[in-house]
Amino acid sequence: MSAAQALKAARAAGIELDVDGDDLLWASPKQPPTAVLDLLARHKTGIVRLLRPGGDGWSIEDWQAFFDERAGIAEPDGGLSRGEAEALAFDHCVMEWLMRHPVRSNPSACLRCGRAEDERAFVLPFGTEASGHAWLHSDCWPAWHAARKTEAVAALTTMEIAPRADGIG
Repeated sequence: MSAAQALKAARAAGIELDVDGDDLLWASPKQPPTAVLDLLARHKTGIVRLLRPGGDGWSIEDWQAFFDERAGIAEPDGGLSRGEAEALAFDHCVMEWLMRHPVRSNPSACLRCGRAEDERAFVLPFGTEASGHAWLHSDCWPAWHAARKTEAVAALTTMEIAPRADGIG
């Protein structure tokens, strides 16, 4: 069982969880089952990681809720299969991750290749004004953007956010 599954089991048992530093705090209107408390103890470190906000202000639980919400909307409203809905939800998560982890660079050189602008290759801004820009040659952007998407996929995968391979869920 994973920390995410232990967290779901605790919530299903009516346990409210919070984090205080490295401590996992819980409250419940009634005595929770011993098996669930054992899961919380066994997976404490992972659960704390799930509940603690990251540098982007979202906890892993927030990311999972975002994914579940997007898939839950796309399936009935979009008439998609569960697998298709999760694939679309994952794409939304990738884009959200990229927006929450902007890259800024110096406009004097291309972020990918490091070459300065010259008469044959202009360094252009990519990004939004609010988050700043990554400055790249137009022919460097596709590979740089693909690498950024790979970075987003890796980050989401470590949070156990991914469409199910079998599409069942």
